[in-house]
Formats: sequence, C-alpha cells, structure tokens
Amino acid sequence: MSKSIIHTHLAPQAIGTYSQAVKVGGTVYLSGQIPLVPDTMILIEGDITAQITQVFENLKAVAHAAGGDLSDIVKLNVFLTDLSHFPIVNEIMGHYFNQPYPARAAIGVAALPKGAQVEMDGIMELSVQDYLV
Repeated sequence: MSKSIIHTHLAPQAIGTYSQAVKVGGTVYLSGQIPLVPDTMILIEGDITAQITQVFENLKAVAHAAGGDLSDIVKLNVFLTDLSHFPIVNEIMGHYFNQPYPARAAIGVAALPKGAQVEMDGIMELSVQDYLV
C-alpha cells in the first residue's frame, strides 16, 4: 500500500516532527490539532467554546485535504485539560457530526502544547472511490 502525506495551508502547520495527516490506502491518520489559527499560528482568542470550534475547523480542513470530510472519521480522541468541559465538546460536536457518530475517547491531561485547553486527533476511513481517484 502506498503512503501519502497530507498537507494543507488551511490548517495549522506542524510545530514538530510530524505530518498533518498520513493516508495509507483508504485510511487517514489525522495528527492532533490544537486551536491554532492557521494564518497566525497563534491560539484562537476566547473561551473553551472558541477553542473547541477551532479544533474542529482545523480537523475539517485536514480531512478535506485528504479527500474526505468529518463524516469519514471513525475514531476521534479528545484531550482536555479540564474534563468538566466535556459537555461543551458534545454540544459543539453535534454541529459538526451526524449519527452515526464516530467511536471516541476523552482523556484528561495535565497540559497541552502552547497552553491549549483541547486537542483532538482521529482516524478517517475513505470510501473506495475517494482514495482510488
């Protein structure tokens, strides 16, 4: 199987030794996204709602660059510095996803890069026609 590196300027650039995503066959492994604004590479201003929304927008941009969209995500990992924000994740996620929802994990962490309060990564599965083109 061939491996493709996914890159878009519509999502934050990698701030380390990783790719925004890697596609192997029809599976896309999305690297963690924090709420950086792609144009400035600075954390979005505002509360946790703004941060969660920006993370979903960043994931959406990488998903599109890989030839899919958020509905193709089969596994989503959510990392929060404060698990009391999890209901907000659920609320905002409902604006980006329809049923059936992806499998998901929520993990409380002590800290995230750049002082972010939320990070998400995921795995997408593209349909055959999407990745054979």
